[in-house]
Amino acid sequence: MEVAKIYRLNPNRIYVNQPIPTASVTTAPKPKLLDQVHQAIRTRHYSPKTEEAYIGWIKRYIFFHNKRHPLEMAEAEIAQFLSNLATKSRVSGSTQNQALNALLFLYHHVLGKEIGYVNGVVRAKKAPRLPVVLTRGEVQALLSYLDGCEKIMATLLYGAGLRLMECCRLRVKDIDFSKTRSSYALEREIRIVTRCFPRQSKSCSSSTSTMANDNTSMMSRRT
Repeated sequence: MEVAKIYRLNPNRIYVNQPIPTASVTTAPKPKLLDQVHQAIRTRHYSPKTEEAYIGWIKRYIFFHNKRHPLEMAEAEIAQFLSNLATKSRVSGSTQNQALNALLFLYHHVLGKEIGYVNGVVRAKKAPRLPVVLTRGEVQALLSYLDGCEKIMATLLYGAGLRLMECCRLRVKDIDFSKTRSSYALEREIRIVTRCFPRQSKSCSSSTSTMANDNTSMMSRRT
């Protein structure tokens, strides 16, 4: 009598009636709306200030319409939001235009939805504002209360006519005295340097004065 042999089942073997395991296909979740806006702005290399302003206006637009998705809205809702900014919030014309640009960026570059002409918008009135001009004595008195880096920045803003962010981003490499310029520009540059950098004023003034003399001699030769 033969002895029956018992074999262990191979766990790696696939039998006929056994269902074939299939790998579950996992799709990455779609990014949120504001994340898409962040990505679209940074792809186009907009400034951080513009990114912050656009995100703020898009949030206000969504909350103004009770958290409705922007795809469900169009020109009429945009007009209502912009009119509310002019009538209730009393914003300026430039602020209203910035809000409109933020919404147009959202629809064109993020949602891919074409927006036509927005009709019926109450435009914000431009308030007449007269510029406040300080006298030289007032400017000198103002600068006398400053010291250090703040005084240098304020002097550059007043003397060179730089904007605030231009002054904050100014580096030593941006100041170039090697190019031939007119005597008026050189004298203006000398005044700015002597105000901001009194220790280097002697060397800068001597080098720039020689450049000014060379420039005037060249102009006299041409004439």
